[in-house]
Amino acid sequence: MADEEHIRHCMLYEFQLGRKASEAAKNICSALGQDAVSARKCQRWFEKFREGNFSLDDKSGRGRVSNFDQEALQALLVQNPQITQQELVTTLNCSQKTISNQLRALGKVQKFGKWVPHELTDNRNQRVTICSSLLSRQNHLPFLEQIVTGDEEWVLHVNLKRRPQWLDKNEAPQPMPKPDLHAKKVMLCVWWNSKGILHYELLPSTQTITSAVYSAQLERLTQALREKEPALINRKGVILHHDNAQPHTARITAEKLRQLEWEVLPQPAYSPDIAPSDYHLFRSLQNFLLGKNLIMKNASKMH
Repeated sequence: MADEEHIRHCMLYEFQLGRKASEAAKNICSALGQDAVSARKCQRWFEKFREGNFSLDDKSGRGRVSNFDQEALQALLVQNPQITQQELVTTLNCSQKTISNQLRALGKVQKFGKWVPHELTDNRNQRVTICSSLLSRQNHLPFLEQIVTGDEEWVLHVNLKRRPQWLDKNEAPQPMPKPDLHAKKVMLCVWWNSKGILHYELLPSTQTITSAVYSAQLERLTQALREKEPALINRKGVILHHDNAQPHTARITAEKLRQLEWEVLPQPAYSPDIAPSDYHLFRSLQNFLLGKNLIMKNASKMH
């Protein structure tokens, strides 16, 4: 059987003639013996030749370019994780195959980031400052019982739930209708404290939350507090906890809060913990409503 170096020279000769790897392997085996070289081995060496590396001393034969600057590649990925392979090819002056192999060697894969409602800014210092001040305040004079938190959520009239079906192996499942893109729904506005629900309203389907609507709601919330938590109104004071949605921070709302003499609990913008209703109320409500159809007789009724 021919020695390995001679086989490599033959593969390079076949490559320079412009033949395909499979054709080259067939030709070499015809000349040097049936098991002289495999088509896969020819493919690996042809990949190396196509990258401009014609050295026959590389024992691996896998086409790794010896002078490739892997540190430069890593630096570019750290600087811009969204950089494309074509941009890397241009910047590092090498072939697409080289970039692909090097990325694979580094264990890199492409992943899409999750969609988020807002582009979050780096507000860690602000968060630390606010959290430290609130902790110090709680240690000095406990205030958690004064907090009233609230938010809004759409509630669908029809809450579909797709359930698995027990069927024979070859039996087709019953189809399920897709949810209506313009499904009937009503907006639930709710306020609560550590003891439970204080006040909620179901807005008419044609109405949305504006600063004027929200200010009127705060007046009705005040009446509910006088009945359920008179100590907050008469003595302790209300600390309102709501997110930074535009109706909550508008000038009209700010003026209403000054009239009511309510404090607003501070929080950084778009913090993940500023809407307890999302985590401790609305999700449980959504789970409860799954599979239920609601008949709204009077969506404007307020409680």
